[in-house]
Amino acid sequence: MIPSVGYIPDFLTPPVTGADLSAGLELVRATPHRRLASELTQLAEARPVPSWAASLGRPGSGNGALTSLTRALAVYFGALLAPRWSHVRTVVGNDVGIRTQALLDGGTQALLNGLRPLARWNSPVLEVDYPVERDLHLGGRGLILVPSYFCWGRPTALADPDLPPVLVYPVAKNPLDLPCTTEDGLVRLLGRSRAAVLAEVVRRSGRTTSEVAAAVGLALPSVSYQIGVLRDGGLVASHRDGKYVLHTATPLGRQLLAAAPWGGTGAVSTPGGPGSSRR
Repeated sequence: MIPSVGYIPDFLTPPVTGADLSAGLELVRATPHRRLASELTQLAEARPVPSWAASLGRPGSGNGALTSLTRALAVYFGALLAPRWSHVRTVVGNDVGIRTQALLDGGTQALLNGLRPLARWNSPVLEVDYPVERDLHLGGRGLILVPSYFCWGRPTALADPDLPPVLVYPVAKNPLDLPCTTEDGLVRLLGRSRAAVLAEVVRRSGRTTSEVAAAVGLALPSVSYQIGVLRDGGLVASHRDGKYVLHTATPLGRQLLAAAPWGGTGAVSTPGGPGSSRR
């Protein structure tokens, strides 16, 4: 019922309420039969539906099948997810903190720009790298951003346009068994100048190009170019605040630096001497 790609019945992803698992499972168990029938019919158009699932939306079937389903979900969580749940919550909490800081520093525009490369804010439209071609009109309802540890590659949304609009997007994360890289590996990947610029933007969000250039000891045009490359790669987001353009590391940029702790001061030697720059 939950394929790796394609349609997933919306009733299996109830609204995010902040409550515990049992409250979410109760929302699943209370799904009306008419909605179950509609969503399972849509699922059956894409793939075979198991016989036990077909009975979920059948009139007069009671809620026995739904009770069994929610019980299975609870067992699944306890066996596979609960042992890692503190790690999952930490990763998602870090993402929420980064998004909140971006919102406080630069407003909604900075928050939405920070979703790159998964999404691009082209006012008044949020263009999303979505698996299928579709338009979702908010109609004044607002959009709930849902960071997900279990969403990989591309964002997703509820299939039913009449449900409250949400955008579920993947948080930047390392698989639990992925070894960290080294500072030297980061330098080889990005180059010393670009790595130093990224480290400085991660260190202090909302910095101007001039501030970054002074901190790393590079010429202003060079830093401007490096920030542009980092922005195109989805590692840095930029937004205008009055007459200044401020740069903030995206979750992907922070995660990349976290995987290879930057031990240097950030300053880069130039032909004019250590820490020198042309302005």
